[in-house]
Order: sequence, then C-alpha cells, then structure tokens
Amino acid sequence: MCNCSGPEGKSNPKSAEPGSPSADQPEYYNVAFLIMEGTYNTEFTAPYDIFQHTVYREGIRPMKPFTVANTKNPVTTFEGVRILPDFDYTRDSLPPIDILVVPSAENHLGSDLKDVQMLDFVKRAASEAIFVTSHCDGAFVLAKAGLLDSVVSTTFPDDIEAYRRMFPLLEIRDSVLFVHDGKYITSAGGARSFEAALYLCEFLYGKEIARSLAKGLVIEWELEQLPHLILQ
Repeated sequence: MCNCSGPEGKSNPKSAEPGSPSADQPEYYNVAFLIMEGTYNTEFTAPYDIFQHTVYREGIRPMKPFTVANTKNPVTTFEGVRILPDFDYTRDSLPPIDILVVPSAENHLGSDLKDVQMLDFVKRAASEAIFVTSHCDGAFVLAKAGLLDSVVSTTFPDDIEAYRRMFPLLEIRDSVLFVHDGKYITSAGGARSFEAALYLCEFLYGKEIARSLAKGLVIEWELEQLPHLILQ
C-alpha cells in the first residue's frame, strides 16, 4: 500500500487557499462538472454528492456544483440516465470555475480525445481553476489536453497500461486510489471517486469536516488508511 504525503513521506501540505470564508473571498467555490454522452454515473455522482453536501456545513466556504456540456440538450450517461446540463460551454457565459471535475465517459479513450473544442475548453478552464480533478478515464482527457505533462497521475486500474501506451512520457502511478500533484487530483474512479472527493474536502476544510461529510453519506473515512500519493 502506498500511503504517501509529499515527497519522501512529508506531512500533508497546507492548502494554498483555505476553505474557511473571509471577506475578500467569494461565497462559494464554483465547481464545474464536465459531462458528455456516455459519462459514467458513479464518477459523476460520487464527487457531486460529496461537494454538494458542503453547503450544509457551517464556517466554511462551501462548493456550488454545476454541469457543463457542449449542449443544453439532455446528455445520456452510459447507464442511461438523462442529465440536463446547466451550461453549454460552446455558447454560454460561464461562472468563474474554481474547481474543474472531469468524470470518465465511454469514449474517453477514443473519439472524445479528438474533440478539439472540448479539449480547448478543458485547457482554458484548467488555466483559471484552483483545482482540476479527474475520475477514472477522465485522466485521458487531461493528458490529451497537455495538462499532466509535468505532474504525476493515475487512472482506472484496468486502463493503466493503455494510459502508459497512449502517453508514454507521463509519470504514471498504479496501485493508488488517487494522486494529488499541484492543482491536479487524478483518481482511479468507480466507487472510490467518493474518496478522492473527500480528500479534496479534507485538504480545503480539514479532517473534521471531511469526516462529517463522509458520515452523512455513511462512508468510513480515514485518509491514512487509503493508498494514495500526495506531491507538492
């Protein structure tokens, strides 16, 4: 099990932007979830659920999640759930994006990586965001956009070898649930997307808030027990 906090096992880094509110900060963290045809339910709903519940905690700067797509028409997930996007990134004026979330989708190893308009949006949003997170094969999108060239990352365990073949110059880790390097948090995805989202909440708000969020969703949360890698 790799349970590392920074190079050479350093302690967890302090957040560059604390999660407690102050007079000169916006009221919320705006969290954009990039969705598209074939998005997988769990990688979308798990972090969305965690982040949305921050509004019920006092004394913090909570998160305001919303969805973005290349349309305002309903988007159908891989499992058949229809989602109505909040914003069309090709036409709408979007709120400032503090946190960009890229869940996995069915074609993230194929045709989605040829979507130049989508990749350009990801690059623009990432350049302004405080954090950029991916779940499962969402890492392929970040990598194709050139965002992971200088950071360590991970992806869905069964797709690690495909990830290495497609992006041979990247530094890729397996056997971890998530990697945090700079502003980027990449996760193995699946149901473990909950843990990656809880980690970001612990990073921003502290351990007690993260435990409270986990308890509200009947999740056992103890960061030290999870295989992960934190680099700064």
